[in-house]
Amino acid sequence: MRDSPESPQRIALIGAPIEVGTSEPGALMGPAALRTAGLVRTLRDLGHAVEDRGDLAPAGLHPGETGLPAVAAWATVLSEAVEAALDAGDLPVAAGGDHSLSLGSVDGAMRHCARVGQPLRVLWLDAHADFNTPETSPSGNVHGMPLAALCGEPGFTGLFRQPAPPPLDPQRVHLFGLRSVDAGERALVRARRVGVTDMRAIDEFGVVAPLRRVLERAAAEGAHLHVSLDIDFLDPSVAPAVGTAVPGGATFREAHLIMEMLHDCALVRSLDVVELNPFLDERGRSARVLVELVASLFGRRILDRSPTIPEDLPTEQAGRA
Repeated sequence: MRDSPESPQRIALIGAPIEVGTSEPGALMGPAALRTAGLVRTLRDLGHAVEDRGDLAPAGLHPGETGLPAVAAWATVLSEAVEAALDAGDLPVAAGGDHSLSLGSVDGAMRHCARVGQPLRVLWLDAHADFNTPETSPSGNVHGMPLAALCGEPGFTGLFRQPAPPPLDPQRVHLFGLRSVDAGERALVRARRVGVTDMRAIDEFGVVAPLRRVLERAAAEGAHLHVSLDIDFLDPSVAPAVGTAVPGGATFREAHLIMEMLHDCALVRSLDVVELNPFLDERGRSARVLVELVASLFGRRILDRSPTIPEDLPTEQAGRA
């Protein structure tokens, strides 16, 4: 393994033990599981300067409190932490915790980008669209609503700290790996023209061509790319520790290739790792998989490689490359 990145990063690890957005208990143990699986050590071994800032805890939030007020409390502290990290020149990694944490992490990235005048794009690696509203959601779980809230759909009054930035443009969001969409959010995703690469497209074309188009658009405008990685993006056979498992997800190798491409593009400036539920895991297997994927995003690779096939590669082998 090659364990030194071309450009060492200053990484701020922000624990977000949040499960107020889901009805399945256990996601609050996610940050601890990622640390136990060696996330900090792995990133430091790659040459990055990692500051583990511990777990956030919203002031005044009582244990067991749920609903939009509880989600709003989490969104506020996460937004403040992510914005502060970006302002300091660090790359924030929000380790969760259910996907409602992205309400705070993306909001913090939006505020930072608005202040520095940089466009923001969001890559959502997920089995689900997370574009439900309180009106369309069959379950009422907020972890299925963060993109709708961030993009300004109605029903989320008081969720974000004030003054709130303009809503995220839905056309600057790309859903990658989609394979489970509720009827109401399907209509919204189409109406708002959210970018989508579903598993049908990946089955037909692989991950490289669709992701390359997404990254080329982001690179053309010098965008800040926020990546939100939901463990259910992966097939449950690869990572079973998820409360909303959907068969037919990304393979281990596909996921690593995506992470390697994200590293190579050098556009990722903030990251979520969400929905890890250690209570549903098999001897820490899923947490270790996520740590390996994050390592690939931050530069771990087998060998140095050039963008073209080496001239000394045998002809038969080059044909397979």
